[in-house]
Amino acid sequence: MRTRIPIKSPKEIERMRVSGRVASSILQQLADSVAPGVSTKEIDDLAADLMAQNDCKSAFLNYRGFSGQICISLNEEVVHGIGGPRRIQPGDIVKIDVGIIKSGFIGDNATTIACGEIHLETKRLLAVTEQSLYEAISKARPGRKLADLCGAVAEYAEPFGFSIVREFVGHGVGRKLHEEPQVPNFRPRGKSPTLMPGMTLAIEPMVNAGVPGVRILDDGWTVITEDRKPSAHFEHTVLITHGDPEILTDRPRRALPEQLGIPPLEH
Repeated sequence: MRTRIPIKSPKEIERMRVSGRVASSILQQLADSVAPGVSTKEIDDLAADLMAQNDCKSAFLNYRGFSGQICISLNEEVVHGIGGPRRIQPGDIVKIDVGIIKSGFIGDNATTIACGEIHLETKRLLAVTEQSLYEAISKARPGRKLADLCGAVAEYAEPFGFSIVREFVGHGVGRKLHEEPQVPNFRPRGKSPTLMPGMTLAIEPMVNAGVPGVRILDDGWTVITEDRKPSAHFEHTVLITHGDPEILTDRPRRALPEQLGIPPLEH
């Protein structure tokens, strides 16, 4: 049976542009709130306030029992962390994933923020992971295969010595948080769908400094790396158009190598 990937109408696309802009704005404000001594719950509470101010609600809260407004994950935590009493420390890397519902449509995006100075190899991890997202987005064009987009992440990141999380993937997004198709961060086997205008995808590389393996903590949600080494996560909601891809959650880049004080990355 063929996978049916939703094609959005012009009216639906316009609503997704609005939800994408709001999700991006909220994410950027939360990222700016990251500082030593701030608890992950305080950032989650701020997310609730910002959502109320923007007349939207969390796409994550109560989703399959998830208890946070956002996902907030530190250091070796890959994704799906829940805000709590843990306080951010200098040298931590903080992953914030914001999904909102506005006018019936989802905006979904994520970033990784360094709290103060971090190790050079962790800076490299953030820079490579973010660039792998843009490598994938560059393949989000009509007529191309989804597998080309997916494969771009691993093909960029792995030569730097980093590994790709395989158990968790990106996804289609629209009226529902998770629509068809799945969007892994590696080239899937078998027949691949052709990308068409009107498809909207949440592309979200999850890249580990060490081994690719992960496990889930006892809370049933928080995903950590098997070797406890850091992991980075970046995400955009992207629209396939008749030409260049449109990033519906566009924001300034945070992890360009030159901005991090490290040499340009080369294979």
